[in-house]
Order: sequence, then C-alpha cells, then structure tokens
Amino acid sequence: AGTLRWTEAWVFLGVFVAFGLVLRVVLARRDPALLRERRSSPIQPGQPFYDRIFFFLYFPTFIGWLIVMGLDSVRFGWSNVPPWLRVVGGLIYVVSLWMLYVVFTSNTFLSPVIRHQEERRHRVVDTGPYGRVRHPMYAAMGLMLLGASLLMGSYAGVVVGIIMLTMLSVRSVLEEQTLTRELDGYEEYMQRVRYRLIPGIW
Repeated sequence: AGTLRWTEAWVFLGVFVAFGLVLRVVLARRDPALLRERRSSPIQPGQPFYDRIFFFLYFPTFIGWLIVMGLDSVRFGWSNVPPWLRVVGGLIYVVSLWMLYVVFTSNTFLSPVIRHQEERRHRVVDTGPYGRVRHPMYAAMGLMLLGASLLMGSYAGVVVGIIMLTMLSVRSVLEEQTLTRELDGYEEYMQRVRYRLIPGIW
C-alpha cells in the first residue's frame, strides 16, 4: 500500500490476530493434540504428492493476494469499492472467522496436511458443520477471502480469492479420493453428507 494509514488493513490484521490468539488459547485448553498437529510441518511422511504441490502453490498465492489488495486499493486505486460494501465485507469476514472457530472446535483431526492420522486413531467426524458439508473449513475460507477483499476495498483481491478457492476446491476432490481409500467409513459419510462446500449446490 505504501502507507501505514490504511484503516481497513489494521481492522483486517487486528481481527485476524485476535482470532488466532483466542483459538490458540481455546485449543491449548480443550484440544492440545490438535494444536500440536496444526503446528506440524506442511510437508510430512505419508502426505500425497499432490498435497505437497498444493502448498508450494497456495502459500505464494496467499502472499500475492495480500500484496495485490494493497496495490489495488491504496497505491494505485484500481478499484472503487463503496463504503457500504466494505462494511458488508467486514461483516462477512467476521462471520467467516466465527465459522472457522466452530470448525476447529468440532474436528480434532483437522490436520494442515492430507494424511491418514493412524497415530491419533483417525476417524470420520460427521457432527456440527460436518453434518452439513464435508469441507466446512474450505467453505469458511472462501467467505474469508471474499469478505476480507471487500473490506480492504479490492475487487482484484476478490479475483485472486476466487483463484484460491478454486485451488481449495480441487484439493477437496483429491482429498476425498485419498480418504475414501485410507479412512474407514469415509465413503459412507460421503453418501450421508452429499455436499462438499455449499449446501444444496456443490
């Protein structure tokens, strides 16, 4: 952005940091095993090759998303997002983080990588948000990308966010193929919960 005087960016960062701290405290008390799992390396034994490629592509795209929003909204002013839409984006952003909180507190097997966690007695979780869609974390992340982009006043950020959501959607399909092969009961779970990300649509 080229300046520190960007209120929406401070709101974005402040809310995100507060969310991370609250989640860390809650998991440390209620589910320390998940907290340890989330701290693990993004490259692990038993991880499918496609998931390693995903991390090498996704994280640079995420950094690019942040950079693009600064260039777009402040430095060059490519987008002209009205104030009311920025407020709507902020509300979507907060709701998405709440959804992520619910997901993290509903699934103790929410590893950052795709793998069968035999050492943790991995099983299918079908309660809470997992009773509505099979990948509620990806759904919440899609909303977060949209909401944050609008909050920051960047239509270019929305475009990059759609690219990132597409990457997550592809990962969800490949993830299900792996879990169907390796995790008992996952195929039956897919039959019970029909939708991946959006109830009634996909």
